[in-house]
Amino acid sequence: MAKKQFFITAEEGLHARPAAALVSEANRFHCELSLEFKDRTVNLKSILGVMGLGIPTRSTITIHADGQDAQEAILGTATLLEAQGMIDSR
Repeated sequence: MAKKQFFITAEEGLHARPAAALVSEANRFHCELSLEFKDRTVNLKSILGVMGLGIPTRSTITIHADGQDAQEAILGTATLLEAQGMIDSR
């Protein structure tokens, strides 16, 4: 299992467009991916789950990956969030 914490810095928080891009990126991988925010955990491959968290700016999230390509999935999602200007990794 792999995990990484991120600090959301975008003014709008993790809103629809970057959330959709994140879910799309997550679906490229075979491992199980989840997103944790405020003691709630959702499937990162589900747009409804991610949007349902309502993640605002200045929030800390954790992405968990479990499976054969877990490390690649963490790197891929981190790269996407950074490219979208959404995060400051911790």
